[in-house]
Formats: sequence, C-alpha cells, structure tokens
Amino acid sequence: MNAFIAIVKKELKSVTKEKTIMIAIAIQLFIASFSSAILVGMLSFYDPGSIGLNARIRIGVGIIGDANSPLVGFLRKQNTRVTAFLSPNDAENSFRAGAIDAIVFIPEDSGGVIDMKLFLPESETRSTLILMMLKEPLKQYENYLREKMGVHVRYTDIESMPSTTYEFRYSVIIPILMFFPAFVAGSMVVDSIAEEFENHTLETLWSAPVSLNVISGAKIAAALVLAVTQCVLWIILLRLNHIPIQNVGLVLLLSATLAAIIAVGSAFAAVYFKDRERAQFVYSVFTLLSAGLGYFFDASPIAVMSRLAVGDYYTGFADVAIYGVLLLVLLAVFFSTAEKLIAVPS
Repeated sequence: MNAFIAIVKKELKSVTKEKTIMIAIAIQLFIASFSSAILVGMLSFYDPGSIGLNARIRIGVGIIGDANSPLVGFLRKQNTRVTAFLSPNDAENSFRAGAIDAIVFIPEDSGGVIDMKLFLPESETRSTLILMMLKEPLKQYENYLREKMGVHVRYTDIESMPSTTYEFRYSVIIPILMFFPAFVAGSMVVDSIAEEFENHTLETLWSAPVSLNVISGAKIAAALVLAVTQCVLWIILLRLNHIPIQNVGLVLLLSATLAAIIAVGSAFAAVYFKDRERAQFVYSVFTLLSAGLGYFFDASPIAVMSRLAVGDYYTGFADVAIYGVLLLVLLAVFFSTAEKLIAVPS
C-alpha cells in the first residue's frame, strides 16, 4: 500500500511539469469561471431573443416622464436599474457619462395611443444587447395596455424547441466541464505509462517488490484523483455563476466512472503500443470518435449527464451503474492481461 500511495503522489506531482495538461486545466478553469458570460456570448450568435429572458446582465435605464408607469415595475423585475430624471438634459448627461445604458421617454397615460421614445448607444453590439434585455418588459407593458383598453388578443400554443439557454447549459457547458477531466486523465495515463517504456524505467519499478498491476493501478488512481478534483471545482464555479445542477452526487459519480473507463482504456493503448506517439494518437482518435458519436445516442454518457443535471425523474443511479459495470469488466480484463501484453514485443 505504501508503494501504491508513493506512485500516486509521484504522478500527481509530475502533472505540474506537463504543459499540455496544465493548459487543458486552464481552459476548463476559464470556461467554468466565466460560464455565464460564455453562455450569453453563445446565445448572442445562436438565439439573441433568449438573452433578455435568461441572461443575468444588469443594465441601467433612465426614465423621463411618467416615473409611476407600470413599465418601471416591469423593468425592475427584469433585473434593470431604473433611474428617474426630471429633465431630458439630466438624462442625456448621465447617458453620455456612462451612468445609464439607455433612456426611455414615457408619456402620461391619456387613455389613447402611447408614443414612447427609446434612446440607445451608437454601438451596435451594446444597443442590440440592451434591446434584447428590454424586449420582455416592453412586451409586458404592451399586454398591460391592451388589457386596460379592452383589446383582447388570443394566443395559440405552438410546440417549439426547448429553451436555447437550457440546451447550452445542460447539453454543452456541463458535459464539457464534467467530461473534459476524463480526457485529461486518459492523456495523463498514456503519457505516464508510455514514458516508462521509452525511458526503460518500467523494468526498474517491476524489479522492486511492486507488481505491474500496482504500478498501473496507481497511475490510473492518480489520474482519477485529478479528474474528480477538477469536477468538484467546476461544479462549485458553476454554482457561483448561478447555473443550477441537480443530482450533484450522481453527476460526480458518472464523471468519475467515465474518467476511470477512459484511463483504463488509455492504459491498454500505452501497454499495447509501448510508445507515446502511437498510443497517444490511437487514444485521441478513439476518444474524439466516441465523444462525437455520443451525441447521437440516448444512453450515451453525455445524454445521461445532461438528464441528471437537469433533474430528469426517469434518470438515476441505475443509468450510472451501467457504466460502473463496464468499468469493472475493463479493470478485470486489463489487470489479467497487462503483464502478457508487456511481454509481447511492440
């Protein structure tokens, strides 16, 4: 056991020397830390209309005219900072100074047509974003006026696609952050075992009172510790970005299980090919193909992860246990054949 722990510590310390792994972790850290901003950026390209409903951006709006209008209340509900001004000059000065992002002129409600005016920045990017934020409050105010004036509008429910925000959150961002550590773990195992072959240090370790299974198991365990640590940190950062995740325990369990499966698979590649270049190439191609094809199957890890994170009633421990059984089978096959594969010349 002491030898096992010593190898695990050695592998974890060596991670800081691997630039590729550190860059991959840094990329994940960036995605997790700024997931809300990334989400808004992706939505601005894919579905700008959903920004006003889901983004947590706070803008400042100056009001000229009727400060008691119901529109003011609708704006505040939309996470908008509302400031009333007595004169257009005061509002314009604040607008130019950057204290507010837009100006809305609200005339007194005389019971007839209300002619409102909206002043936006010259920047197309900023003005588009502000319009998306103001779209929902203005729509609510329009419905309020219609109801007040007795104008009844009938709406027909039309089946539509799921919320774009939810698609990005639970089908892209969370799977990327939960599964990327598994890919890093696999790459770490490939490099570590293949390096032992290339430097001819595996024979030295093997000659000590340590079996090959202990050596490879410790390397896999070190990669798994690194992967789970990353996943826990990413979940904390996602929570800080106000992205809720259901079934956190099962999400972590699935992430750890997949990381272990990939780590064992990469160990197979390293032991079979015995050189870093070929093993890393086969591992990378297989991982990319598996991840790409995973989006097309309901039982894939990506689909299960998304359903768990959303809190799907029909997805639970049994779905994760399937991958646990697969992991046990892979471990049994690997530990029973690893020594034979090493004995075969590359």
